[in-house]
Amino acid sequence: MTSRTPGSTHPAVRLESVVKTFGGVRAVDGLDLTVEQAQVVALLGPNGAGKTTTVEMCEGFVSPDSGSVRVLGLDPVADTGEVRGRIGVMLQGGGAYPGSRAGEMLDLVAAYSADPLDPAWLLRSLGLEDARRTPYRRLSGGQQQRLSLACALVGRPELVFLDEPTAGLDAQARLMVWELIDALRRDGVSVLLTTHLMDEAEELADQLVIIDHGSIVASGTPAEVTRRGSEGQLRLVAPAGLDIKPLEASLPDGFRVTVPTPGTYLVEGPIDPKVVAAVTAWCADLGALICDIRVDQRSLEDVFLELTGRELRG
Repeated sequence: MTSRTPGSTHPAVRLESVVKTFGGVRAVDGLDLTVEQAQVVALLGPNGAGKTTTVEMCEGFVSPDSGSVRVLGLDPVADTGEVRGRIGVMLQGGGAYPGSRAGEMLDLVAAYSADPLDPAWLLRSLGLEDARRTPYRRLSGGQQQRLSLACALVGRPELVFLDEPTAGLDAQARLMVWELIDALRRDGVSVLLTTHLMDEAEELADQLVIIDHGSIVASGTPAEVTRRGSEGQLRLVAPAGLDIKPLEASLPDGFRVTVPTPGTYLVEGPIDPKVVAAVTAWCADLGALICDIRVDQRSLEDVFLELTGRELRG
């Protein structure tokens, strides 16, 4: 896949001190965000954190109350025509006409581009060739997702916004989308994606941005985000329900052993080879097979829950 050559050295996306309020509630509260060219940035946050509003401002559908939003160096509201011709937008709801056939919908979107990708090739690449003549409303949820992705890419965009790109996809289709996103980055396309899948964010993103209540609570590379605050920690994945009391008794004073989630055991304290040996000996005594063991690193899910809380949100 070949993208257009970016015409400037501007970041693909730059938000500075952006505020957006709805009915007295600040959906976005002083947000600063940058997506560099040929970079994949994953925007993470619980429901109601401000992700959708942030992306909609980048796409030009919503204007900020204050602050600056620039997309490819342009104002996405004032310069909407030029911006729309250079970006691709994948909506989780699909955005297609319910009665249109898959091939017709993609052909229509391609017709708006001066130099589109071959729609037939794109359908084959996304496993939709056999569904070309199927009405949109009769496509499976996964097929609708892939058609939405095809519509976002057919115009050879410089920047793509992806909203939950693998929601509802099976393992094979999900891997295919991951490979496609990686190919976009190699071709110089910038990607801003939202996802609730932590493994997807870690696999795809150059940078992670976690927002809550409209503000950034953490950002950095996946390694940087998961490493923060984890010094002096050993994390073990083993069968759930193991008795941690013998482990606690075998460790020096000052160590703490907890079970953050079933099957995950956290040892906090100065980690050295003797501590690692004590942990493995504890598992051996219980006849428990260690599935994973890490020092000085938390999972992205642990970090996310610590920063945003564990309560469900509407």
